[in-house]
Amino acid sequence: MIALCPSRLLTPDGFETGLCLLIEGGRIIDPLPLESCPAGASREFLDGDLVPGFIDLQVNGGGGVLFNDQPTVEGIEAIGRAHRAFGTTGFLPTLISDDLRVVDRAMRAVEAAIERGVPGVLGIHIEGPFINREKRGIHDGSKIRRIDDSAIRLLTSLAKGVTLATLAPELAPAGSIEALVAGGVTVAAGHTAASYEEMHDALGRGVTGFTHLFNAMTQLTSRSPGAVGAALESRSAWCGIIADGFHVHPASLRVALAAKGADKLLLVTDAMPTVGSDRTNFTLGGRSIRLEDGRLTAEDGTLAGSNLDMAAAVANASRLMGVDLAAAVRMASINPARAIGIEGTTGTLCPGRSADLALLDRDGRVARTWICGAADNR
Repeated sequence: MIALCPSRLLTPDGFETGLCLLIEGGRIIDPLPLESCPAGASREFLDGDLVPGFIDLQVNGGGGVLFNDQPTVEGIEAIGRAHRAFGTTGFLPTLISDDLRVVDRAMRAVEAAIERGVPGVLGIHIEGPFINREKRGIHDGSKIRRIDDSAIRLLTSLAKGVTLATLAPELAPAGSIEALVAGGVTVAAGHTAASYEEMHDALGRGVTGFTHLFNAMTQLTSRSPGAVGAALESRSAWCGIIADGFHVHPASLRVALAAKGADKLLLVTDAMPTVGSDRTNFTLGGRSIRLEDGRLTAEDGTLAGSNLDMAAAVANASRLMGVDLAAAVRMASINPARAIGIEGTTGTLCPGRSADLALLDRDGRVARTWICGAADNR
């Protein structure tokens, strides 16, 4: 049994001082007052804020690796290692629109990674190819296709971990969303040209969230509320947000916060291979992508994911949305855990949860992480 004794500990009531976090067997036993810490526990005093490790549901790459190009256990491990340095202790390697054989290969790699105990991998996010060409963004239009029974069988085939699928619900045949949900898939709307009415219907059919709110979807206008209007109106749907200062205007972030509340927004990075590496360019679907002034774009200026890490996303959310650090951290921990149904196992520093933790220094930088109680080697 070990007892981590930080300057402050994030509890469901906010940051508190004078507490230690008891960990045994990779799980949290209890946060306790320092004076109640068991004599047999090995104490470690930490200078900084101890918070739940970040959970990123949209990670295209990192550490120089693009998941589409390297859908392997080694690729997943490299991506996870790069993002762990920024506090991410749980992630969904994300495959953007590709051939179904690549989707299959990626899913099997995730199963193998979980079986081998690769730190942090929680499942897979399949973002496309079942999206709308009108809103494809950087996705390769030649890969886009309609979802059918064979694709549903594939998407529901993951034997280990969570499957999150992003699709355009207006193009999904009747019964397909319901079939995915019945097969254990979390379904999100994204890269969609759906009207408000179509999106409202999709929420009733099993869509529970929105991938990168505001981006690659129909916007809120006076007479056509669009997908954004349906997302902001819904009391139950969660919304992913890319808080990098490029994808969404700060005022739009604050509008989303006012409409949804902090509990229904979750931070994602939409990260590409440049995160955690010295790369400044790579190829995506045959297109050259370049990093310049913090922004990733194709030759025509189309945004191509982000160079964002979760520690920066948390800091940006606090600064741009005007929320305190505790709320920003929850957008990066318990909120994504709830979105994919794993809040009972991780996402908070509560008894019985996995000891997935991050230590933040006084400047908000990640000083150290733990996954299942195992500390990184910094």
